[in-house]
Amino acid sequence: MKRFGSFLKVTTWSTALLLAALAAGCGGGNQSNAPTAAGAGTGVGGAGRGPAPVDLLSISTNNFAVLSTSGVTSTGSHLSVVTGNMGSSPITGASMNSVFCTEMAGTGLVYGVDAAYVGSGASGCYLGGPGANKTLVDQAVADMGTAYTNAAGRTPDYTELGAGNIGGLNLGPATYKWGTGVLIPTNVTLTGGANDVWIFQIAQGLTVSAGVQVILAGGALPKNIFWQTFGDADFGTTSKFQGVVLSQTQIILKTDSTLDGRALAQTQVTLDKTLVTLAP
Repeated sequence: MKRFGSFLKVTTWSTALLLAALAAGCGGGNQSNAPTAAGAGTGVGGAGRGPAPVDLLSISTNNFAVLSTSGVTSTGSHLSVVTGNMGSSPITGASMNSVFCTEMAGTGLVYGVDAAYVGSGASGCYLGGPGANKTLVDQAVADMGTAYTNAAGRTPDYTELGAGNIGGLNLGPATYKWGTGVLIPTNVTLTGGANDVWIFQIAQGLTVSAGVQVILAGGALPKNIFWQTFGDADFGTTSKFQGVVLSQTQIILKTDSTLDGRALAQTQVTLDKTLVTLAP
């Protein structure tokens, strides 16, 4: 049996949970460092609350569901739907994709750094407004960088879980760190309560395969799940994802994918017949 060392935080768990964790680690599963396999209960850390949540500052107070620095693009002729506000800075409204006003729908406002008109005739729309709205979106983008740094700087509870492949696992609230990219080729479950928090620190990209789901169990909420990724966050067709995505580069949501949470990219967000629902 592999030695757990500091991997187990004995002082915070009951004896029963400790024994369950040891049993899961010795069970010969396909993830030698996995807290627990899918369907095996609450997962290591399931009895605790996990780390403190990442403060999204004005992103939260101003209800941004999608935020970027270089644009929000709707690809092809597909209709994407965003519940919550969208914004981009420092680019101007005129620099944003000229088709997304006709190819996107939603309940929120769209902010650029000016009040530029996008599109033409009945198909066009105005982005945000002058003065105060520029200040608003500029601050939100600055807070996006602050939140990314906050998430990336947390002390991890687990490192290199599954060598970057977390498909099929059931993970409790904790901070997880990888020096590589992370692949989710099959469904992953996050089990915990409504106040529990997950932070995933990814040194490269995040890739979610087509049709794959992040499943929440036990009352876990998308607003308390933070995916900090240095590389692209790429969500396959028809995938269903949960949480706040903080990408150093771009976020790509492919055809018929859904995100319950927020898409916060320090370059571009690309949507293709995508449903993004704000997790306040």
